[in-house]
Amino acid sequence: MYLEIVTPEAILFSSEIDSLSVPGVNGEFQMLNNHAPVVSNLRAGTIKIHIHTQANLKLEDLNAKLISDQADDKILTLEINSGTLELNDNKAIILAD
Repeated sequence: MYLEIVTPEAILFSSEIDSLSVPGVNGEFQMLNNHAPVVSNLRAGTIKIHIHTQANLKLEDLNAKLISDQADDKILTLEINSGTLELNDNKAIILAD
């Protein structure tokens, strides 16, 4: 699955990922590869990006944290105030505040 996180100032993240967990307005939910299309508003909370490798991530630029660094599993967390998510054809776009 491909993920792009965009703010009014810049593109914060753009990469292939394994899965994504987001704080939806009705609760947190997770999306995996080949997930059904979805559009959702997001509330303040933590986006969890599950990645297989740490290929060229600049965590200081994202103001994000890598919370697991096991050999094959890495989880990048990023705090947002609110936003909107669209997922279609294995491409997720988050417009975040």
